[in-house]
Formats: sequence, C-alpha cells, structure tokens
Amino acid sequence: MPRNILYAQSGGVTAVINASACGVIETAHRHPEAFGKVLAARDGILGVLHEALYDLSLEDADQIAALRHTPGGAFGSCRVDLDDPANHPEQYERLVEVLRAHDIGTFFYNGGGGSMLTAAKVARFARARGLDLTVIGIPKTIDNDLPQTDTSPGFGSAAKYIATSVREVSLDLAAMAGTSTKVFILEVMGRHAGWLAAAAGLAFEDVDDSPLILLLAEVDFDEARFLAKLDEVVARHGWCIVVAAEGLMCGDQFCAQAATSPTFGHEQLGGLAPRLAQLTRGHGYKTHWAVSDYFQRSARHLASRVDVEQAYACGAAAVSLALEGRSDVMVAIRRTSDEPYLWTLEGVPLDAVADVELPVPADYIRADGYGITAAARRYLRPLIQGEDIPPFRDGLPAFAELRLARVAKRLPPWTGKP
Repeated sequence: MPRNILYAQSGGVTAVINASACGVIETAHRHPEAFGKVLAARDGILGVLHEALYDLSLEDADQIAALRHTPGGAFGSCRVDLDDPANHPEQYERLVEVLRAHDIGTFFYNGGGGSMLTAAKVARFARARGLDLTVIGIPKTIDNDLPQTDTSPGFGSAAKYIATSVREVSLDLAAMAGTSTKVFILEVMGRHAGWLAAAAGLAFEDVDDSPLILLLAEVDFDEARFLAKLDEVVARHGWCIVVAAEGLMCGDQFCAQAATSPTFGHEQLGGLAPRLAQLTRGHGYKTHWAVSDYFQRSARHLASRVDVEQAYACGAAAVSLALEGRSDVMVAIRRTSDEPYLWTLEGVPLDAVADVELPVPADYIRADGYGITAAARRYLRPLIQGEDIPPFRDGLPAFAELRLARVAKRLPPWTGKP
C-alpha cells in the first residue's frame, strides 16, 4: 500500500506559504498510486513530536484550493528547532515512533533557513538509521535570505507590499511637508539581511535621486553620515522617507537589540523606528514613524502573482521530486532570464541551505550605502509583478475554512523537550 505524506509549516508565516501547501496537497492527490493520505502536523515539528496531526483527506477540495489565496499558516507554525541527536536522542526516537505509527514515507518541511536545518537533521538521522523516509524542504521566507535559490516564496509579496506602501505614503508626505511632517520612518523586517528594506527602493524610478533613504542590515549605521544625508534629501525634495531594516547594525551589535531570545539564541529586536524618529526630531524635523510588522507578511490582498505562482509550484515540485526518488533536498528556483522573467525548479542539497543566510550583495547597494543600484532593480522588479487578488465576500477577502480533523493518537503523550 502507498505510504502517507506528512507536511508541516515552520518559522514566520507569509502571504503565500499556504499556496505551497495547496501545491503539495493537490499534486499528491493526483497520484494515489504513489501516496496514501496527506497529513499535516500542527505547529511544525512540535506537532510531529506531540503527534498532533490533521487528516487532509477529509477536507473539501474547494477549501484546499482556497489555500492558494489564504495568508498565514493554515496548520500552525513554530520557531522551534531539533537539538543535536547526541544531546537529545529522545527527540529523534520520538520522531521515528510517530512516523512509523502513521506510516509516513515522505516528510515535507516548509520554511526558511532554520527550518531547512531541522529538515536536514531529520534527513541525516533517517540515513544513519537506515529509515525509508523521503525528506524534502520547501522554501519560504519573506527575508529572502535562503541561498541556492533565486528567491524565496513570500518575499515577492512582502516586497510588493512595502514598495507600494512607500509609494503611497510618499504622496501623503509630499502634500503635508510644507507645514507639517518632513520625515517618515518605516521599520521593516530583516535581521541579518536587508532585502525587504532594499525592496522599498522600487517605489521610485530613479535609483540615484529620490526622497528615500534605505538603512540596510549590511551597512553599519553612522549617525553623523545619516543626518548629513537626511539634510541633503530634505533640502532637495522638501521631505524624506527612511526605510530601515530591523537588523540595522551599530558597530558590533544591533541598533535596536531588546533582549536575547532562547529561540535559536537570536536577539530580540524592536524599537528601531522610534529611536530613529527621536534622532531626527532632535535634529529639527517633525517625524512620523511606523512598523510594518505582521502587515508586510500577511497582506494577501496585495500579493505578487509571480510569488503566488512560485509558491504553489514549489509545493508541487516537492511532490514531483519525491516521485522521482529524490530526497534530502530543498526545492530551489532557478532564474533563466531577467526580461522576460523566466524560471525553473530543481532540487539542491539540504546541507547547502540549512541555516545559511544570504545577504544583499554589495553590487546591489548604492555606493553611498543609502539606496539600491540598477542591478538590484533588475533582480527585484520581476518578483513583484502581477496581481493575484483573493475573492471577496461582503467587502472583505474570503479565505479557506478547513475542518482540521485530528488524526487519532496511537502513542503515549510526549513529555520531552521542547
């Protein structure tokens, strides 16, 4: 009998991660000769450990199709990694128990760099134990910092939202600058990579002369240089928009480091925009600030059609790779042309992408460090093309409504870490 699939979502969710889930589920259902049921773990790898699984064979086909235009994470996500097998072998023994109890032959893990590390650990353990388990990673991250792939599903839509927001707010600021606000500061996500801040550069056509200052995670912040640049932009245009990556560096630490989180040992960031606003106000400019926060990764109403298509295709390709007998790989997007934008999909080793961060290349950053180059524009522009508007009902977007029927547990409760 064909064995079952287990799919899970991990890390920060996006406007299109459910499109990847849709690609997995619909493609797998077209191959009943190769796969049994498609199960989904609740809250990523935690759901596997806790045997919290959903049976997706009980869902209506139209609701599965609706996942393509539904933001968030339909099955729950988590920011939890597996420890090294030598330190916590019980985690891996539990995984084996759950996989065997539910006859799982294929494991798809949908997430970013940390999630690919988890998938790689599962794959390595499976090989070491001689388990018959196919492990495939499906890329996802609005940070766009996964290596070995042209882009990461989720980024194009977040980039479109940010660039659109900056273009729209520029008209508001231009109207008010004569007697009111002259500086608007927008804080966007990006811990070690400034891709989302860089995407704001698409809001204006001129990469060298626009009322915009970008503060990228790749460029150390210099207060004096920044204020001098701000004066220059305001003198020329009458106002200025500053888009700052939350991971902006001040020397050897984050400018807005709040605390250290136990999750992956990451520093908790926050408060960069108000800190910059305090600086610009002290320099004599009336300033407003905002944090795009969850809006940038959940704005499905403004998703990039290219991003949606790639997200779905990555999910479908994961199933295709499994059918081909491939394992221990992540689906990767390969760009074959800029104009027109053409791309294809392939599998790359999980070990080559696991917990590896890809920063914005130096040739994408303007010489002064405060903007993007024409090369960056050529790379970024295709990723935000097209609209994929969700259906609306009573004036609001209508999203998938899943039953999320639980699979009956067959094992004792998990009491270990995490």
